[in-house]
Amino acid sequence: MEHAHLTCQEVLARLDTAKRRRAHWEPLWDEAYDHALPRRGGVYSDQRPGARRTDDIYDATAMDGAEQLAASLLGHLTPGWTPWFGLKPGPDLDAREAAAITPALQKAERVMWAHFQGSNFTMEAHQCYMDLVVGGTASLSFEETEPGHASAFRFTANPLTAVYLEEGPTGFLDGTFRVLALTLEGLRQRYPGAALPAAVAAQGARDPQARFQVVEAILPSGLTYAFAACLMDGQGSGPTTLASGRIADSPVINFRWVKSPGEIYGRSPVMKALPDIKTANKVVELILQNASIAVTGLWQAEDDGVMNLANIEIAPGAVIPKAPGSAGLEPLSMPANFDVSQLVLGSLQARIRHALLIDRLGPVRDKSMTATEVLERAAEMALLLGATYGRLQTEFLTPLILRAHAILRRRGEVPNLVIDGRAVSIDHRSPLARAQGQASVQSTLSWLQSIGSIGAEAAVDGQAVARYLAEALGVPPHLLRAPDTLQPQAEKETTL
Repeated sequence: MEHAHLTCQEVLARLDTAKRRRAHWEPLWDEAYDHALPRRGGVYSDQRPGARRTDDIYDATAMDGAEQLAASLLGHLTPGWTPWFGLKPGPDLDAREAAAITPALQKAERVMWAHFQGSNFTMEAHQCYMDLVVGGTASLSFEETEPGHASAFRFTANPLTAVYLEEGPTGFLDGTFRVLALTLEGLRQRYPGAALPAAVAAQGARDPQARFQVVEAILPSGLTYAFAACLMDGQGSGPTTLASGRIADSPVINFRWVKSPGEIYGRSPVMKALPDIKTANKVVELILQNASIAVTGLWQAEDDGVMNLANIEIAPGAVIPKAPGSAGLEPLSMPANFDVSQLVLGSLQARIRHALLIDRLGPVRDKSMTATEVLERAAEMALLLGATYGRLQTEFLTPLILRAHAILRRRGEVPNLVIDGRAVSIDHRSPLARAQGQASVQSTLSWLQSIGSIGAEAAVDGQAVARYLAEALGVPPHLLRAPDTLQPQAEKETTL
């Protein structure tokens, strides 16, 4: 961006381009949401609150699978009951510098985790995971609250119908156009001091629940972001600039499940399973139609001029009159047996569950599983989600932690340290991250056992092994002694 501030004309011009690029995705999103998440609504379907959107759904396998996969992602990536991130000394620090900075990092971890727990992060993150599983792309607004709230963080899951994205030169979804519908009071709270058009103020005074459309643009500009908020009042006077300027980091985090080359938006597991989902839905519909025919049956009758077919009722105990000598009603035999549909439906539902990873990430139902089986299950899960987790860690988790630390650092609640990957690094401690490190832990333990079996324990640095296992297993650093307090065994004996 060459301009110091964005103008509404620039924002609307780039928004039109983003809308044209997104238009190709909207029919695909509509199909995916209509079959797997109908309550959220698609792009073209009925968006009224409380509208019925499940009248054409006959098989709920995809709906149930999408919700289970989203819940599994929440538990494996950002569980609300245990810290899923931490801070650790970077590779540029030696052992003494790392030991000196560790207490400050531990304090920052505790403060950040307390603010996450006091916020609405878990609820809004779950909605983002639902969008990620169904639409392939999710958007989360991460804003700062006013001082005095229980948490400094406020999160909002942005539906795909309300965001238009741009891909930056680095391949991230850095540019965001967000469409908001705010009341007059909401405009005054979100943009204090903004000059509102007289027509908007008058309409808001007459109807406090009247909504006004606002377009917020957050676009990358060098190492910072250009921000502008434009009020689309619809009065024919053009957009009104409510706020503009530059911000250090983006308050909107956009991330994808998987990305195809040359595409901006992501693709989801529901999109991959969409042919099976649509076919299973149609098979169940045909089964229900066949069941209704099997219950009532098909009948034929001679047109003898006496029997009135409009007055015939097929019900238990009904008496149907017929003319003397006529055959009356006769059942019409079915041309084929429809039992094969159960085999087809079972295969389709199994493929849908497999595509949505329900058979891999679902809860463990076998209570007799051994510890080795649990470890193998965790290793298999880490392999399945390895590529996806790498993208989510880069596009979602890391920006999330960086913005949280930046907000608290500006408020003076955490030490003034910069997470740059050299002096201070992010330590991902989610269950999935731990599962990916289990292989190296098992290899180390196997090596130690082999060393012990040949009597070569002297070749092992026990202190280094303990520190390595503690870091790999997520053991709190305060449980380990500082390196300068550890003495070799011979030195201890001499001291005594």
